[in-house]
Amino acid sequence: MPALQDSINAVRVAAQAADRIKATDIVAFDVADLLGITDIMMVAGASNERQVLAVAEEIEKDLYLKCDGRQARSREGLTEGQWVLLDYGDFVIHVMHDEAREFYGLERLWKDCESIDLQLEHPETAVHDRTADDLAD
Repeated sequence: MPALQDSINAVRVAAQAADRIKATDIVAFDVADLLGITDIMMVAGASNERQVLAVAEEIEKDLYLKCDGRQARSREGLTEGQWVLLDYGDFVIHVMHDEAREFYGLERLWKDCESIDLQLEHPETAVHDRTADDLAD
């Protein structure tokens, strides 16, 4: 079963928040059929630790304000600023330092999953229109 529209809408809010703080390569994948524990995985890049934390904070703020007080079930990586994971249950957001993102290559895990159109205003700073195969290369 594909991701619920409510989850897609919330991830779009998160992506817009990340884009506003200049996150790069913002992508999301519908992983509902593959994982069963969540519907969507979103990944956003940042060039330094301070930006990783700023992007994560902006995402949390917007999801709370624009999605009826939605709060993460768990938050990890806030002390290091290399990889912040925000678990909202039906979707998970990864804000990663560019070096960590390149090293771990999360997109490879979901290369067979359908990508989600995030409808961002600044597509030049995101790769939502690229395929997972392009990202894995």
